[in-house]
Amino acid sequence: MGAFDYIEMKIPAKPDYVGVIRLTLSGIASRMGFDYEIIEDLKIAVSEAITNAVQHGYKNNPDGQIGISFGIFTDKLEVIVVDSGKSFDFNKVRGAIGPYHERNQNNMLHEGGLGLYLIESLMDEVEILQNEGVTVIMTKYLEGEQVETSGKIVST
Repeated sequence: MGAFDYIEMKIPAKPDYVGVIRLTLSGIASRMGFDYEIIEDLKIAVSEAITNAVQHGYKNNPDGQIGISFGIFTDKLEVIVVDSGKSFDFNKVRGAIGPYHERNQNNMLHEGGLGLYLIESLMDEVEILQNEGVTVIMTKYLEGEQVETSGKIVST
């Protein structure tokens, strides 16, 4: 997989802090060379995942925290949103990702809403893991790189 840079942040599980992550994401994606439209898509997708964590992960826990991690590779950006608020091993979480398929999608993001659909339509790969909390792993490739679709590699 090669070397990559890794940034981990934690925010209180409050809507007020979503903007901080959007700004951080924008700076990282811009530095990587993503164009404006893609950066806007990234911000929408990641905001959806964080908003879901705020709404569903902390209904009864006003002191909850959300972990957001950015894996910066030469050909892609991986963003992981964890609503348990605990620290986690980025590589370990990545290692748990198998080929994408339709599991784990029952009512986990915005019951009856468009949250998961929106995230999937804006990102190249989405994986959801449910343990103590919900972990959403989103990947966006830089243009011209290989894009994985349903377990198959296709050239763009």
